Amino acid sequence: MPSVADEIAAAVTASGPLRFDHYVRIALYGAAGFYVTGGVAGRRGDFITSPEVGPLFGTVLARYIASEWERMERPNDFVVMEVGAGPGTLARSITVALAALGVPARYVAVEVSAAQRSAHPPTVVSLAATPTEPMVGVVIANELLDNLPFRLLVFDDGWREAFVHVEHGRCIEVLGPLAHRPRWLPERAPLGARVPWQQEAQRWVGDTLSSITGGSLVAFDYVSTCTADLATGPWRQWLRTYRRHERGSHYLDAPGSQDITAQVALDQLPSPTAVRTQEQFLLEWGIDELVEEGRQAWAAAASAPTVAAMTMRSRIREAEALLDPAGLGAFLALTWSSPTAREVA
Repeated sequence: MPSVADEIAAAVTASGPLRFDHYVRIALYGAAGFYVTGGVAGRRGDFITSPEVGPLFGTVLARYIASEWERMERPNDFVVMEVGAGPGTLARSITVALAALGVPARYVAVEVSAAQRSAHPPTVVSLAATPTEPMVGVVIANELLDNLPFRLLVFDDGWREAFVHVEHGRCIEVLGPLAHRPRWLPERAPLGARVPWQQEAQRWVGDTLSSITGGSLVAFDYVSTCTADLATGPWRQWLRTYRRHERGSHYLDAPGSQDITAQVALDQLPSPTAVRTQEQFLLEWGIDELVEEGRQAWAAAASAPTVAAMTMRSRIREAEALLDPAGLGAFLALTWSSPTAREVA
């Protein structure tokens, strides 16, 4: 199988320097891309996301999903679709919690990597691409938007666009003219400033919302309110690479060997119905109640602890990580809600 470097070189030979989002797509999702050949979340993977902390995150999300099922007046075909499902960690915790709540949801786990799809539980519908037919239910995107390929703009006495060329077997960055200036792009910025142009994230949110005839989309990610904020700070704070739980090297180094992510710029997306921190979202949907339930279960079984009791006790540690305002708790929860016919009336 050709390497990522080979695929990039072939694309450059065929069409000239690659626009940056095309480079990111090959590096992450090409035939030998990072996510296709083994990049994965988890303690033994490359980074930790909220579902890998433990099942508590999914248990709280299930409460939100159950409330949406009720708001939609308990439809028979209620879908929970998780896009960017990885190996199915979140799917497992949500499906167990929904069953306990009596919500008869059909769970669809969308994941581009065949290797990660092979780990999905048999209780879910596992797909390689997002279906486009209308649905009633909840779409979940946990740390998906930051991983969608993005264009890269650089201020060099005016805004220009970054492209990736190959010279002597190495990827290098070249700048080209910016034909169209988006409305959210500041007129001026410090020399060398960089910002992402998240066309694919904007398109994905818009397409997803158009398919939801009733219900909502909820996305968790690290988010900045406006693109101009990203232009004024060091670009390495928002354009990050990860490998084996550590920050990686420059985004042009060894493509395919590390994750490439970008801070999500809220002003480039369709306007959400609600914006909260992850901490606020989880508190709203009862994480404190679930932690107290765990404490009581552990206290009742402390003299003869069982696996179930130890799992309940772990909620205390999980909640600390999920609510940490210096960590996962500072992520934003973006919600786009579709009104019911009764709410419109």
